[in-house]
Amino acid sequence: MSAPKNSSRDFAETRRENGSRTGMVRGGASGRGPGAVPYGTATTTTTTTRSLGMLEVIGAGLPRTGTTSTKAALERLGFGPCYHTFEVMLHPELAERWLPVRSGGPADWDVVFEGFRSCVDWPAGFFWRELAQSYPDAKVVLTVRDPHSWYSSFRVLGSLSSRGPMREDAVPEAVRPVVAAMTSLRPLFERISRSVFGEEWRPGHTPDEERAVEAYHRHVAEVRAALPAERLLVFDVREGWGPLCAFLGVTAPPGGPFPHLNDAASIRGMFELMHTEGRVRVPFQGGGG
Repeated sequence: MSAPKNSSRDFAETRRENGSRTGMVRGGASGRGPGAVPYGTATTTTTTTRSLGMLEVIGAGLPRTGTTSTKAALERLGFGPCYHTFEVMLHPELAERWLPVRSGGPADWDVVFEGFRSCVDWPAGFFWRELAQSYPDAKVVLTVRDPHSWYSSFRVLGSLSSRGPMREDAVPEAVRPVVAAMTSLRPLFERISRSVFGEEWRPGHTPDEERAVEAYHRHVAEVRAALPAERLLVFDVREGWGPLCAFLGVTAPPGGPFPHLNDAASIRGMFELMHTEGRVRVPFQGGGG
């Protein structure tokens, strides 16, 4: 299943356009050598002089709460590049930045998020508390939706993993670096899932609806209790530009509807495309929106 026209970007195509991308990552801290390597294209229409490497917006919402749409919105508002798990699929080398965190060691968040101004989705969103402490001037956006609707959507991810993890030798060569990167992060995602859903959780298993919805409510309550109201926006993407723009102190983009991306069909289609054609197609334009 292909993504809608003009709303996606292939892995290979994104690679070819590196020269025109924004969000340059400096060499050295990223271990990428002396040259600047672009990560996380920002499809923003706002001119900004903010420096990269300092998070300004932290997404604390669980996956499948509109995180991809929020990523696209933040980038259009000038808070990009925005880190999302999809960035690892477009740039597999980014997975290396998470290895100390995966191993339970101290995290250097400036290294993990070098080249990005905001972040959403797991694994970043799981560490919302640590990030809020590390970046005290950053604002936090907690994306929410009806919890039972969320569960139905989140279960799609579980249905994919229940088929077993992708293996490098079972996919076309072009996407093997992507599979290797996501495989290296699997222990981190398993640790996150056990923390959220309980020690009884096991890989490839989606919790029953009652337990998952309880975890959802618990997460929302913890974020709301931990942060002052002036620093936190509890945000349903169905509300559109208004609350988000007011919270961030910016103006809504002229003539553009709020993005609504990455439905369950898109997720299934993305993984199917990796298996059949050896391509990664993400649900946002330009590899960063």
